[in-house]
Amino acid sequence: MSIRKNRISSGVSQLDRLLGGLFIGDNVVWYDNAGSLAGAFCMNFIQASLAQDRPLIYVSFDRSPKNLVEKLGPLAENQHLTILDCFTHGKGDGSEVFNKFYEKNGAQWPYQIIKIKEPWRPEQVMESVYGIHKTLKNDVRLVFESLTGMQDLWGGEEHVLKFYTHSCPKLYELNTIAYWVVEKGAHSDRLRAHINQIAQVAIELSVKKGKSALTILKAEKRSPDTLNRPTPYRNDGMNIRFEKEAGAAHKVDLGMRLKELRTRQGLSQTELARMVGVTPSNISQIESNLIYPSLTALFRIAETLSVEVGAFFQDRADVRDRVVFPAEESVHIRFPDLPKGSISGRLLTPRTLNPKPNPISLKSPKVKACPPIFSSTKVRKSGICWRGICKRRWAGRRTGSGPGMSSI
Repeated sequence: MSIRKNRISSGVSQLDRLLGGLFIGDNVVWYDNAGSLAGAFCMNFIQASLAQDRPLIYVSFDRSPKNLVEKLGPLAENQHLTILDCFTHGKGDGSEVFNKFYEKNGAQWPYQIIKIKEPWRPEQVMESVYGIHKTLKNDVRLVFESLTGMQDLWGGEEHVLKFYTHSCPKLYELNTIAYWVVEKGAHSDRLRAHINQIAQVAIELSVKKGKSALTILKAEKRSPDTLNRPTPYRNDGMNIRFEKEAGAAHKVDLGMRLKELRTRQGLSQTELARMVGVTPSNISQIESNLIYPSLTALFRIAETLSVEVGAFFQDRADVRDRVVFPAEESVHIRFPDLPKGSISGRLLTPRTLNPKPNPISLKSPKVKACPPIFSSTKVRKSGICWRGICKRRWAGRRTGSGPGMSSI
């Protein structure tokens, strides 16, 4: 009797469409020809998993804890993320330089990091992974960075092959989803053949003539149209977009439009789901184009985001050429990081437009002091004070402006 596995998102909606989504139990191998391409796909997978409150174990052989925490950013502090540090006593040789990370933060850090004392022993790594898994609930996600790092530490392909061939079937039975990163040119054809045979999904990432391309080599129980055919893509940080094939019919990416409109309002998937009356998983699946909302749900989502339903099915070209926007087109926006009631704001241009910068009108209750709104110091801000007193701090200097005064 066959058991139907649940389909989930990779965090990249266009990849989900190409691949047909991921299934619980999948071992996904990423052959990285450049050594730096798989990171964006792993980050999207981690973000999507944590947004659904799914536990994730990150097994790191290639990055020091400090480097990995910086790479993950705010995701590193998520309570559902556990980092298994196989670097400090592995490639780091137990150096004081890397151990200082633990001494400095001590018990105060917001991260869940477990340092493996003997990562050169494959059996200890395996025991640690399964030991952590036993303490977690729901379908657990894993990222192994990387099989190549394991080989460097363990001194040969046989140990890597044994670890992989023993782990994959067990992880499948435990209903996990595991990402395995591999540097393509660092392994023999024999090892790659064994890896492909066991994996449910195998994907190659390459760069040719300055263009990145993704090729699906294997997709078990799926029949992607692009199998063994490179698909060009571009990425800017975690934002990954696949180029449309020449002559391909224009398709509406409802999921991507929903994500754009949601993030512009500063709403998380969980917050939007609560306001609409669905689960965070529903929003995640819609944004990944794995499911499509009913007409009733679509109207509720549009009403919550203060947009017309048609905004989900149109390009932004219809508002790009406009230069004047009536006051009635402004919409309320939220500041989830600020105390409730401390400030209110309205976006003065339609949500379907994405200008830089975004013109925003802000109001703070009388008598109350408004907390810092824009904490980033990477980009300078400008504004006009219409009423009251506006105080700001820039590069250590404090300035103030009254009604009618502008500041930059």
